[in-house]
Amino acid sequence: MAEITAKMVQELREKTGAGMMDCKKALNESGGDMEKAVEHLRKAGMASAGKKAGRLASEGLVDVAVEGNVAAIVEVNSETDFVAKTPDFQNFVKGVAQHVAKQKPADLAALLQQTPAGAASNYETLTKELVAKIGENISIRRFAILQAQPNEKFGAYLHMGNKIGALVKVQGEAAKVGDELLKDLAMHVAASAPRFVHREQIPEDVKAKEREIYLAQLADSGKPKEMLEKIVEGKLGKFAAEVCFQEQAFIKDPSGKKSVLKHLQESDPSARIVEFVRFQVGEGMAKKEEDFAAEVAKQLGK
Repeated sequence: MAEITAKMVQELREKTGAGMMDCKKALNESGGDMEKAVEHLRKAGMASAGKKAGRLASEGLVDVAVEGNVAAIVEVNSETDFVAKTPDFQNFVKGVAQHVAKQKPADLAALLQQTPAGAASNYETLTKELVAKIGENISIRRFAILQAQPNEKFGAYLHMGNKIGALVKVQGEAAKVGDELLKDLAMHVAASAPRFVHREQIPEDVKAKEREIYLAQLADSGKPKEMLEKIVEGKLGKFAAEVCFQEQAFIKDPSGKKSVLKHLQESDPSARIVEFVRFQVGEGMAKKEEDFAAEVAKQLGK
């Protein structure tokens, strides 16, 4: 059997990203054959990846990509923020966003079976390989795709180190609705988290629940029914202004009084907001509380 040298171990480690002792063991078990050692580690990595799949991945990154008349936003999760900041993870997320914008997969299951340009494996396998390399669970959680008509344009914005991402689609004259304005609109979505484009989109059950809450708040006011109805309608109007994108106060307006739609239509009176998407890492997921120092210690202790 060939002698296993430190140089061989280092070469295998650079090829696979596996730990030093794992590389040495793989070389010993493969008789010093580098390709067999790589195969051994990939197999071992796949096995360990399966064990990690049950662990919660609630950190991660959001990324956006625009390809012609298609825009995509994706969220990919990791277990720790430590891993989310590594180049391997960041490049993976960016690649997923670009692939989704180009290939427009029908759903997550379809995406996982697709093979990105220049790769030998599909995303299901690539994800498992990344899990094996970095040592914790990775999950492509979700994506959304927007498609534009000839008179529509996109705005995109990433916030807080890619923890929040937003896409906005606007209909209007291209010469009047510039890229900076579109970016500002996407920034507004990222920062203000609207729920709807306009009040006509608010579901009846949501309005009914708000009405119920307001009436309960006023139950002991002693005011006549007609007055209560007017007060409730006023509160519903204020609620709509808080949750509807085009009615919210535009975040870059110093006065705090100009609505998003008014700001947009100062550039093009005929412009309108068609739709938007906002992703925030881990929203709706349970999250394990762990400080950054503990994450570093965990990584260094491996």
